[in-house]
Amino acid sequence: MMKLKINGEPREFDVDPATPVLWVIREQAGLTGTKFGCGIAQCGACVVHLNGSPIRSCVTPVKAAEGQEITTIEGIGNANRGLHAVQQAWIAEQVPQCGYCQSGQIMSAIALLRRNASPTDAEIDTAMSGNICRCGTYPRIRQGIKAAARAIAATAEDSGNG
Repeated sequence: MMKLKINGEPREFDVDPATPVLWVIREQAGLTGTKFGCGIAQCGACVVHLNGSPIRSCVTPVKAAEGQEITTIEGIGNANRGLHAVQQAWIAEQVPQCGYCQSGQIMSAIALLRRNASPTDAEIDTAMSGNICRCGTYPRIRQGIKAAARAIAATAEDSGNG
């Protein structure tokens, strides 16, 4: 049995330790927001966070995540907790076109903003370069990240943390 903590919930799965995290998340846990894109860690559709850091879940064996915290797109914001600032910005900036890659884009954007609260265009482009959008919404992704950064900064200032 593989023991994982997914979106704050301890779970056990009877799977081969070499099974990619993506398939445990989607097929065993039933969380289908994380997408399968390429299967070789090149497109970013499968990005989730492992202990707060982005990983390519399509190539990460579940054994590598055992006993650690996995956060999926379903775990970053919802109707009960409210949407994450990046999700809100994605809606406001109308970032998605087809939407297939967007859960991975959002997870990568959140990781970027945790590392760099006010990234430049070049820093955004570099950080997001591993996430492919077949629809080419890169300018809107950049706008969404900047809008989220402003919202996060404003929230920090409003709460006296800025």
